[in-house]
Amino acid sequence: MGGRIKVSDKPVRPAADEIISPAEIAAGFDRLAAELQPLVETAECMLLGIMTGGMFPLVHLAERLQGDFLIDYCHATRYAGGTQGHKLVWLARPHEDLAGRTVIVIDDIFDAGTTLHAVARYCAEAGAARVCTAAMVIKERVRAADVPLPDFTTGLRVPDRYVFGCGMDLYARWRQLQAIYALQTSGGAKEG
Repeated sequence: MGGRIKVSDKPVRPAADEIISPAEIAAGFDRLAAELQPLVETAECMLLGIMTGGMFPLVHLAERLQGDFLIDYCHATRYAGGTQGHKLVWLARPHEDLAGRTVIVIDDIFDAGTTLHAVARYCAEAGAARVCTAAMVIKERVRAADVPLPDFTTGLRVPDRYVFGCGMDLYARWRQLQAIYALQTSGGAKEG
């Protein structure tokens, strides 16, 4: 199948375990918004979601934050609908001017850190006054020692399994699920 579901295939939700409930996710977003609120109040702030998975945390954070801030997006991906990460590809760069702003780069999951840090570097090079990173969940895995964790998180962690739901996809599907699921290990997709 090559890692993708054909359009003609009827999608069937794969065998998976619910690992984070909707209530836990909501509580995590409440914590993260409380941490980000001072940035929104004190700086010319922009929330920058990394599409497509970052739209879920972007929306949930924006509705919890008070004050005047911009919302923008970029689209940088390593997965392109598959389950294996590859070279980073930019499909859309931020649309708003980043110069002089505090930019909070928001992603759904912090796995290897490649995408989040590449977007943060881009924002800094585009003249942002300050760049902070935020992720909905952190994957528990071994990373290179020089890869820093996001500046802000919900405090939610997922095991080193392929996860989906809450913006994260499996074969470009199942982002809409309100809980986070991990594929069952027997016969499931493997993450790279």
